[in-house]
Amino acid sequence: MSVDQKTVRRIAHLARIAVQEQDVPHLQGELNAILSFVEQLNEVNVEGVEPMTSVTPMTMKKRQDGVTDGDSAEKVLRNAPAREDDFFVVPKVIE
Repeated sequence: MSVDQKTVRRIAHLARIAVQEQDVPHLQGELNAILSFVEQLNEVNVEGVEPMTSVTPMTMKKRQDGVTDGDSAEKVLRNAPAREDDFFVVPKVIE
């Protein structure tokens, strides 16, 4: 796959990058080199290779998935500027 100058301009527009007209051919070469490298990576056989989280073997830190902050309405509402029962009182925004 390769990009032409029109595609370079379109990519710059989508990325909101100001590119001078004289820089377009250089960027075209750079983008084509990147795409060529990605195509080379597609040729590598990665069958049986597991995804890594780091270059050194390690296990992911896991925590117990459980509810830890329930039944504390009074604590949550302690700093409310205005409240009514267990609810925040907010200004009416819809007529």
